[in-house]
Amino acid sequence: ATVLIRGETGTGKELVARAIHAASSRAQQPFVPVDCAAIPETLWESELFGSIRGAFTSAEKDRAGIVEQARGGTVFLDEIGEIPTSFQAKLLRFLEAKEYRPVGATAPKTAKARILAATNRPLETMVEAGAFRADLYHRLYVLQIAVPSLRQRPQDIPLLANRFLQEANRRQRRNARLEPEAMQVLQAHDWRGNVRELKNAMERMVA
Repeated sequence: ATVLIRGETGTGKELVARAIHAASSRAQQPFVPVDCAAIPETLWESELFGSIRGAFTSAEKDRAGIVEQARGGTVFLDEIGEIPTSFQAKLLRFLEAKEYRPVGATAPKTAKARILAATNRPLETMVEAGAFRADLYHRLYVLQIAVPSLRQRPQDIPLLANRFLQEANRRQRRNARLEPEAMQVLQAHDWRGNVRELKNAMERMVA
């Protein structure tokens, strides 16, 4: 099933997606993350579906798109709310029929890649505003996982802080440790950047 993972920036939505992939029957196939905010509107079709030789000026040979590169694995569309409306209908077609057409091709192709998506944006509001297709939203919303912010799970802060401390010590060849008073400060902080901010803070403290 398609899974929509929701949560604030830095909560670890990609880790959730990787865990889903690792627990699935596709675990031996590639996991391909896509930063939707980083792809220009005009390149979406060729990036995801590929292109054939001669499709445009610089297309000197056939180029496999992301869904083909996944080889039956998982494509993770991070921040799917950033996908331009001009491409949403084609993505919907792929989700429904697993069919796509490389840029310049005359016949459709099929791919068995699974789509996982994540967003920190209110898709329902975007649908009402006409910025996101309602049919695509409902097709993505088969299963939903809401990842809570770090503020909502303060009991996780000691676990995460010690894990990130161990990783930073190993990378920097240090032996830093957290005093109880330091842990109290960490637990009192509101962590607007969530787990990512905490990880960076531990790296900075060890340095």
